[in-house]
Amino acid sequence: MYQGNYLAEKLCAASMIRENKPFLYNHQTGEKTTYRTFLSNAERMAEVLVAIGVQPGDRVAVQAPKTIAMLELYVATVFAGGVFLPLNTAYTPAEISYFLSDAEPRVFVCDAEREEQLSSVAKEAGVAKVLTIGADESGSLAELRDAALPGFKAVSRGPDDLAAILYTSGTTGRSKGAMLTHQALASNAETLRDTWRFSADDVLIHALPIFHTHGLFVATNITLMAGSSCIFMSNFNGDDILGYMPEATVLMGVPTFYVRLLNSEGLSKASANMRLFVSGSAPLLAETHDRWREVTGHAILERYGMTETNMNTSNPYDGDRRASTVGLPLPGIEVLVTDPATGAPLPQGETGVLEVRGPNVFAGYWNMPEKTAEELRDNGFFITGDLGRIDKDGYVHIVGRQKDLIISGGYNIYPKEIELLIDELEGINESAVIGVPHADFGEAVVAVVVAQSGAETSAADIMTGLKDDLARFKQPKRIDFVDSLPRNAMGKVQKNVLREMYAGTFG
Repeated sequence: MYQGNYLAEKLCAASMIRENKPFLYNHQTGEKTTYRTFLSNAERMAEVLVAIGVQPGDRVAVQAPKTIAMLELYVATVFAGGVFLPLNTAYTPAEISYFLSDAEPRVFVCDAEREEQLSSVAKEAGVAKVLTIGADESGSLAELRDAALPGFKAVSRGPDDLAAILYTSGTTGRSKGAMLTHQALASNAETLRDTWRFSADDVLIHALPIFHTHGLFVATNITLMAGSSCIFMSNFNGDDILGYMPEATVLMGVPTFYVRLLNSEGLSKASANMRLFVSGSAPLLAETHDRWREVTGHAILERYGMTETNMNTSNPYDGDRRASTVGLPLPGIEVLVTDPATGAPLPQGETGVLEVRGPNVFAGYWNMPEKTAEELRDNGFFITGDLGRIDKDGYVHIVGRQKDLIISGGYNIYPKEIELLIDELEGINESAVIGVPHADFGEAVVAVVVAQSGAETSAADIMTGLKDDLARFKQPKRIDFVDSLPRNAMGKVQKNVLREMYAGTFG
């Protein structure tokens, strides 16, 4: 039934012998969805998509609540030979207008509660059909699905055909649509399944959004490929996650998950049955890593990925999971450190731009051939824009984004180096270091700091703590304290927002 469709075959192979086993536990309703029911519904949705005109390569865009129906739509789009385009639920109508106009989807599926507002946006963008999914699993798409017949035969698609487009966060300039092929998604999920030892016995706690690589292509694809089960939560709730841990084996989360869970009573006892804790999408503080190990006895496994590549590196399942590193290159994936100016490979231990090559790498940016040529080399290496180094043991250390590099008085300054020193000081929770315009130096270092609750610390205390460990040109020229740092939906600190806030600091 799925033969000839590259990704569908890979995703569904493990379920063929587990059709009556639970795939999803719905946190909202307590209901269990078997593999048979889920795939049958996805087949019906694929029938609906084809009936309303979706042809191979057509985009199917969706901005809807995290539901089982939305997950069915993802798999249905793959079955139908379409290209799945999930959009962040926080996007405004103006932002949605850009994505729909750029991607030109055949179908747009939106939240039932926003249908009236977004239908006009879709019409202006030339979208042929608008359907809905509601937070309660209802909506016009569900109605059409239930009226369709199962048994849809997947449309033939090869490894190089597009399976999805994910738009980057767009912190500088227009958001870019990363084109992901069947092979890119399938190969990465297979590698992670094997690297992280997933099996049919695993039960994953899924509290991540599914408009993002982490929650959709990592968590969901691995679960499907392993034939394991998933506790499907609409969002993060620490108490509920603790309650699920005794019957689960794996949690995938962002650093914020782990910080909040560390403040929960009963974590040590609840986590005893767990096999694996994975963190990504934003840097995990070494302090969080160490405290988690102390409280639970587990070392969080941190990994490194991007919208354009899915996952590139991972700390080992067996072996030393090192705090403040993102581990080793995954099997079949090459990672280089290159000179930011020349692109030439740098010696081991030196800091430069990380470049990645492997079957996981995207096919380019939608409608942006010039940008694709800038960032995707002819030899297959993708210029990530992340600054990092590889130590003598092969572990990759992320220093920051190339656009976050500070050049002050002609000297290169890596924010991560300063942040690590500040974060280690007494009374400090976390920090973000940015460069802002300065008449004399070009850029000046500004540190934005979050103190621990109740701590009495000052800018002078921080400067005293840094002076013996940091060259004078790297030391902040301004230190501000804030209650919290601005973050995006996946927990990444939005340094572009901070740069805008502090742009006029030095006149």
